[in-house]
Amino acid sequence: MSPRKIRLSTTPTQEELDDLQLGDIVYLDGLMYTAREGVYKRALEEKANIPMELPRDSAANFHCSPAARINADGSFEMGAVTATASFRFSKWLPEWMEKSGAKLIIGKGGMSSKDYKSYFVPNGAIYLSTVGYGTGALLGRGVENVEAVHWNEELGLAQAMWVIRCKEMGPFIVASDKNGDCLFERENAKISQNFDKIYEGTRPATLKRYGETDDRSDEVI
Repeated sequence: MSPRKIRLSTTPTQEELDDLQLGDIVYLDGLMYTAREGVYKRALEEKANIPMELPRDSAANFHCSPAARINADGSFEMGAVTATASFRFSKWLPEWMEKSGAKLIIGKGGMSSKDYKSYFVPNGAIYLSTVGYGTGALLGRGVENVEAVHWNEELGLAQAMWVIRCKEMGPFIVASDKNGDCLFERENAKISQNFDKIYEGTRPATLKRYGETDDRSDEVI
């Protein structure tokens, strides 16, 4: 069965979020902001005022490093938006979601179901993952314009808080649902069931993977 394709606002209702299923393909419309460790440290650890009305303006936090620049006349250019790995920022997410009201966290690879159940479910939030690598230019086509850049002087271009107006930006894939289940864990479990058949008749591994294990169920996908 083909995955569902869904257009979703960056200020979604809880009913819309609860309806999302693992593997759904999502395209986003509305304002999105970038926030990663620099923004989290400034807003949460240094207690700086967040320069947006959240979640009224946006409930979509994109973990990315935009290929962008600020021109001499103050205008902005953005060609691509490349997602970064969200697990790097997981320690800030519970406080950030509570403070900002973020309902959509977007990035690359995601986190574990333990994180989703602990951090996301209590806040009614969903994780959206980019689809594969090399999609920065594709996602950049969904950027209508850059509305603002905050904390650029303090944090630099990569870490600044970019506010992007997007139209049909995607594709993103639903990697966690309202129950905190994880798409990648589910699919990896299916793949792992076939490992014994794949290795049937082969000799045991001579070297342990990464010096830790030769248990085939721990195969890296």
